[in-house]
Amino acid sequence: MKKETQIITVGRDKKWTKGVINPPVFRASTMVFDTIDEMRFATKNRANGEMFYGRRGGPTHFAFQAAIAELEGGCGTALYPSGSAAISGALLSFLKAGDHLLMVDSAYEPTRDLCNKLLAGFGIETTYYDPMIGEGIAELIKPNTKVLFLESPGSITMEIQDVPTLSQIAHQHNLVVMLDNTWASPINSRPFEMGVDISIQAATKYIVGHSDVMMGTATSNEAHWEQLRENSYTMGQCTSPDDVYLASRGLRTLSVRMQQHEQNALKVANWLATRPEVDHLRHPAFESCPGHEFFKRDFSAANGLFSFVLKQGDIKSVTAFVENMDHFKMGFSWGGFESLILGVFGIDKLRTATKWDSSKPLIRLHIGLENPDDLIADLELAFERYNAVING
Repeated sequence: MKKETQIITVGRDKKWTKGVINPPVFRASTMVFDTIDEMRFATKNRANGEMFYGRRGGPTHFAFQAAIAELEGGCGTALYPSGSAAISGALLSFLKAGDHLLMVDSAYEPTRDLCNKLLAGFGIETTYYDPMIGEGIAELIKPNTKVLFLESPGSITMEIQDVPTLSQIAHQHNLVVMLDNTWASPINSRPFEMGVDISIQAATKYIVGHSDVMMGTATSNEAHWEQLRENSYTMGQCTSPDDVYLASRGLRTLSVRMQQHEQNALKVANWLATRPEVDHLRHPAFESCPGHEFFKRDFSAANGLFSFVLKQGDIKSVTAFVENMDHFKMGFSWGGFESLILGVFGIDKLRTATKWDSSKPLIRLHIGLENPDDLIADLELAFERYNAVING
């Protein structure tokens, strides 16, 4: 089945949908039972989709979880109230005091904060590693290393990791391999075929697709599903059925939206590549992006999120660039239908295993569903403002 067809058909078991095309909102906290036997049966089978208690979910949740698990190629999917909650829930499900975590140096900033603040306080040690380390990861594995965490492409700087090689080496040492797979969405890579044990999505981004819901997912292979499911449940992780409904509805258009995001972004990126002010693109589909060869091998398509690096500039010139845009707005998220822009400062302070040249400013774009010619015209004016400051 092609992905465009699969995304329409997944999660539509009549057990959950009752024949309705889009699973309705099923709001519930308490389920009541007529007999002790009914209650015992629900309790015994609560992990297999039997109605038990609201925090376990209901038909709205079960349909969406089945859809995400099938799309990503995993055994089961746990739901969380945000992407950050999915990351913390997954890590805390497999780490305890005295354990060691290998975390990619280009990780999402809240992930780094989690490691440096919360996990450190729990007695969990974190070592950051170069995203391009490849086989060298073996030298960082300790007897107490339990988890290898990947994010590919990396946050802001977009390095693509050699996930199959890293996973293979990690499994030789019995590590759990986790991947923040949000950039690919559930349809543009096959994480479990690359050796990943747990694939994490900030569903807030492309799955929801309309910038109106916070949600996270963690999909596991069979070997780790029970531990992820039960520990996440024990930590109280759950999501609103209303939010799940919106995520389910957004999911059905994911394929066509991703195609348009990719097409628009490539047109904008190709235009940026001609600009004399641009040092290089950090777009996985371009050779100038570290790990481009892994993108060609491991991804079926790109999306709307990428960065570019300017040859020169400072806070004043970058501010002139990103302010007063007509179509690009400043915002910290991405994955919605709208275009966003960020001038990113202080990347060097967020790296400990790698170095970043902050003398060359980086700008991150999310290319939305607007006409790309309008976006290019917006960026052209931004360069005029930028050059006025540079040359002033």
